[in-house]
Amino acid sequence: MPWNDNANPGPWGSPPQGDDGDRRNQSRRPQGPGRGPRRPEGSDLTAALERLQRRLRGLLGGPGGGGVRPGAVVAIAGVAFALWAASGIYVIQPNEEGVVTTFGSYSRSETPGLRYHLPAPLERVEKVAVTSLNRIDVGGSAGADIPEESLMLTGDENIIDLDFSVTWRVSDASKYLFTLRSPEDAVKAVAESSMREVIGKTPLQQVLTRGRGQVQLQAAELMQRTLDGWSAGVNVVEVQIRSANPPQEVVAAFREVANAGQDAESAINEANTYRNRVINEAKGDASRITQSAQGYREQAVREALGDSARFNQILVEYRRAPAVTRERLYLETMQRVLARSNKVIVDGKGASAPIILPPDVFRARTQTAPSRSLDPAAPGPTPQAAPVPVPVPAAPVDAGVSP
Repeated sequence: MPWNDNANPGPWGSPPQGDDGDRRNQSRRPQGPGRGPRRPEGSDLTAALERLQRRLRGLLGGPGGGGVRPGAVVAIAGVAFALWAASGIYVIQPNEEGVVTTFGSYSRSETPGLRYHLPAPLERVEKVAVTSLNRIDVGGSAGADIPEESLMLTGDENIIDLDFSVTWRVSDASKYLFTLRSPEDAVKAVAESSMREVIGKTPLQQVLTRGRGQVQLQAAELMQRTLDGWSAGVNVVEVQIRSANPPQEVVAAFREVANAGQDAESAINEANTYRNRVINEAKGDASRITQSAQGYREQAVREALGDSARFNQILVEYRRAPAVTRERLYLETMQRVLARSNKVIVDGKGASAPIILPPDVFRARTQTAPSRSLDPAAPGPTPQAAPVPVPVPAAPVDAGVSP
């Protein structure tokens, strides 16, 4: 039998009804702490709920609690409508673009700032980050290699293990949301397909050494053309090759080939250096010989011109005074001839005895004058000794020697 059943009261009888009963019960309650049983903690919450229910019944109930008040309905409806209308206020951040749809169909695009659209379900807004850069790794990342994505076939039918990254951003938010079902997966698929196409046309050695930049540019251009053809609303910013290596099984062989190529290139460089040195030396010698020949030609021409001018001047003087000119020419000629010969000066005035000359005077000279060296530090020719006059005795001069 439940204790709260009023039809069947407990052993203490049914509780008194009315206010008199409540006052009597209050007067019977023990006063002070620790007197009588404590009230359960949940009774306060229950009493608050009951008071709220009574207020709601008083607000909605008509006179005597027999109906709903019209003013209350209007007030509740107005508050609900205001909350529903205010739900269309939204804010677009500076790096975002808002795409508003009306019953699921594209309506317009909104720029950053405080904006408003008709509340749901009439209109909805999707916010897309259009200035943020997104990155997709193909072939694995952080040491986790994915062979299904990284192994590619080159143009010379070799296999290369290539990992690369694609940096992209949203260029048109409406196309980005409504054209492709999964834009990120589409960008990754296009990146892998474009890179495989470019690698399939490029030799392995070019990808491993100097052709990475060209491969990256070609892959980015091919990706952009494909995404534009799909109207994906995506702009490819950069394609970067993170690693390009031969497969692990043939890495040692490729290293040996690379070392041999470096040795061959070093030998070629040394040969080119020797060739350039020899050619430059030969060009220098040829230039020096040519300049010497030109100098000799210029000297000979100048000397010939000088001789001809001197002859013309002598001719003019000869025509004016032939005898004087002949004597001058004779004296100059004898001066040049006798300047290098052994000379003996004989003073025959008052000589009566025959002149006897020492035998060394007519002896041929064995020491020739040294050639003039071009070196300014070299010693010059040995000057000749002045002719020694031979003393003439008082004896008469022998016949045959003119005084």
